[in-house]
Amino acid sequence: MSRLFNVTSEITPLKSVLLRRPGKEVENLIPDTMEELLFDDIPYLPIIQEEHDAFAEALRSNGSEVVYLEQLVAEAVKHPEGKKQLIEKMIKESGVGVKKAQEALTEYFNQLDDFDMVQKMMAGVRSDEVDFQSKDLSWLTDRPEESLFLMDPMPNLYYTRDIASILGKGISINQMTYPARKRESLFMETIVNYHPDFKDLRVWRDRYSETSIEGGDILVLSEEVLAVGVSQRTSGRAIEELARSLFKADSSFKKVLAIEIPRVRAMMHLDTVFTMVDKDAFTIHPGIQDINKKMSIYSLVPSSVEGELEVTHHTDLAKVLKESLNSGEINLIPTGNGDPIAAPREQWNDGSNTLAIKPGVVVTYNRNFVSNELLRENGIQVIEIPSSELSRGRGGPRCMSMPLLRE
Repeated sequence: MSRLFNVTSEITPLKSVLLRRPGKEVENLIPDTMEELLFDDIPYLPIIQEEHDAFAEALRSNGSEVVYLEQLVAEAVKHPEGKKQLIEKMIKESGVGVKKAQEALTEYFNQLDDFDMVQKMMAGVRSDEVDFQSKDLSWLTDRPEESLFLMDPMPNLYYTRDIASILGKGISINQMTYPARKRESLFMETIVNYHPDFKDLRVWRDRYSETSIEGGDILVLSEEVLAVGVSQRTSGRAIEELARSLFKADSSFKKVLAIEIPRVRAMMHLDTVFTMVDKDAFTIHPGIQDINKKMSIYSLVPSSVEGELEVTHHTDLAKVLKESLNSGEINLIPTGNGDPIAAPREQWNDGSNTLAIKPGVVVTYNRNFVSNELLRENGIQVIEIPSSELSRGRGGPRCMSMPLLRE
């Protein structure tokens, strides 16, 4: 029997969620590769794992099934064709273009058991780890000669939100923006194609689309409305393509709100500056609005012309949310209480990046004490998790979770 998938809300009870426990890929970061691999610092693996385990336990304690990306991939590659395809695509997309090197890596992966193979792909393969039985290594790869890795590590993988998004009863397998993360969604493609629990899951958009979109920019506001950030990592064209796909497929979604945010690293995704915490309450970083609290929002709905979109422009976020959700007053709760020091500091450490596990109950980082206290003052129950190492990758509880099923 296939697993149940359905996400039509940001806030209804979270029943099943996909995580990735940080692994050796974090220790394979070095100062010279941090910028390329999108990190500002190097987390300490034992502590980041402890903190991630605390996050997982907080979810379980509140009624959520926790499943792990690495385990699902290992189960998917029990299918012989699934394993063959993953190895071939992973080697190719890792930039290993020389045939002898491809053959050696294929043999290396095939001699590992399935779980160890998946972990090694995620961790990266060092140039000195594979026995090529040759003193002349110049032919191994077309990667830079000074590279320490035949296949680079993927330290961003614990941000499972970005690689794919369950939207209603289907999935978008995302084309990531930067080279450091493009291979990550290959794991999700393997699961969807070869894991028996995913066999009936409909694919709204695959990872081979020419335009990039990442899950941190996608918020499922209701059964009929999505909000998607036009950001550093998600293009306006990608949002249009996703909207057309959802409308054409007769999904439940009838409107997509494209919300422009500054295209800077500190605000890389919409959910780093804006998340839903209750049926009429949202966190918001003041830095995404102008001095008059205006911003650029586009409403996309199906046009009377088949395959086309009707687009309207708006500047009042609260008004757009109120109309789109048929809600009363909208409560926008500012990160860091809007303080000129606390707000940017706590936004940098993902004070806006809350994960709602039921209406009015959210998981947050404990370090964002100003934002957390303000949430409580607004009637939100806050479950804090430790975050000294988790926060170093610039992502919070929502970033680290991919909901599979909500009530």
